[in-house]
Amino acid sequence: MANPAPLLSFPPRRFSQAAWDDVAQKLSAHFGNRYQTGEALRRQHGHTTTWLENQPPDAVVFATSTEDVVFTVNVCRENRVPIVPFGTGTSLEGHVNAPEGGVCIDLSRKAAIKAINVDDLDCVVEPGVTRKQLNDHLRDVGLFFPLDPGADASLGGMAATRASGTNAVRYGTMKDVVLALEAVMPDGSVIRTGTRARKSSAGYDLTRLLIGSEGTLGIITELTLKLFGVPEAVRGVAATFPTLEAASNAVISTIHYGLPAARIELLDPLTVRAVNAYSDTSFAEAPLLLAEFHGSETAVEEQASIFAALVDDAGGEATDTATTPEERTKLWQARHDAYWAGLQLRPGARGISTDTCVPISRLAESVLQAQAEAERLGFIAPIVGHVGDGNFHVLLLVDPESSEEVDKAETYLSWLNSMAIAAGGTCTGEHGIGQGKQRYLRQELGDAVDVMATIKQAIDPYNLFNPGKVISS
Repeated sequence: MANPAPLLSFPPRRFSQAAWDDVAQKLSAHFGNRYQTGEALRRQHGHTTTWLENQPPDAVVFATSTEDVVFTVNVCRENRVPIVPFGTGTSLEGHVNAPEGGVCIDLSRKAAIKAINVDDLDCVVEPGVTRKQLNDHLRDVGLFFPLDPGADASLGGMAATRASGTNAVRYGTMKDVVLALEAVMPDGSVIRTGTRARKSSAGYDLTRLLIGSEGTLGIITELTLKLFGVPEAVRGVAATFPTLEAASNAVISTIHYGLPAARIELLDPLTVRAVNAYSDTSFAEAPLLLAEFHGSETAVEEQASIFAALVDDAGGEATDTATTPEERTKLWQARHDAYWAGLQLRPGARGISTDTCVPISRLAESVLQAQAEAERLGFIAPIVGHVGDGNFHVLLLVDPESSEEVDKAETYLSWLNSMAIAAGGTCTGEHGIGQGKQRYLRQELGDAVDVMATIKQAIDPYNLFNPGKVISS
């Protein structure tokens, strides 16, 4: 499917050399050595983990305060220069590319943990704080932040892309754990979208408008997040199955039973083989489910026992139980190593990590179709998934020097996203749209994309905030 035509006719954004000279002079004077224009640094801030073309900004500024962000926005707006926010650079769909040049605002140094409200189970943090940094800070107070997208992403970036990860089946995604945001808007104003109250009926839900907007509507400068009590006990269970359909049936049974699994992850046989070699595990090379349960000692023992019975009913076998922190760490590190393990299946290849999500009743057929199409095109393509909510990832291993393989990869990605949408699912469960999935957004949501474009134009009339992302411009 071809890229759609531009939805709106925005004012021209190609800034003049005089405009850039004014921006460069003002930013350099304000930021000092926190203003950088070196090519290597600019390219690092443009490309990161995506396989898309590197489109670096003209300069990078390292913000340490909301005032820094406001100053940058005002200077850039006066000169019609684009702005791209940056967290840790772990996004996968070209979110931090700068297709029209401009200024990258790196928020990694705006990383204060401002408040931990133990009795209310919430915290206030700046956007550069990573999830691991927050959990390290919380260790002594018996609380934790549950979302785990794998990478040690910044919390601002996780909110901007509506991230989730392995624990989403129990704790939800970023839209479920963010209570309020502070954000700098394209006109330079600073807004707060909510309070620390656990619910509100006050006006439009601006918090969730900004969550997942990928930096196109506002730049997040502070987050108020829900926290959770560290469970008394945690138990992990590994189960193998004769077929992917059997594994999927076990997942469906687990959800229908109401078993409160914190995580349910699927690894296909190819991924299991790679993980065994990379992480020194010894799982049977068959479809594998990794599940985890949180609660009291009695509760998790009962939940693990019920899960084992559901596995047995589906034709599988519960093979390993992890109860100690060391055992659980090894079990889940193997899952988090799946990307790097998969790359070893074809040394020298580039991995293209895809992301689709389907109703769980369509999971088995969707994964089987994804495997079959990859095999038909001649790809090595291991598959993993957060299958408790129907989200799965195909890792295409592609020779980037082969134009034929790259063309086939693009054909496969188009097919995969269309297949997921046709199954009643989405082209992205957690990676976001960015540049890479723009062409599928209208296919999935139809005229709703025009409403998004209207919101974008109203809030950012000069299209300066992360242009070229989410919707065409």
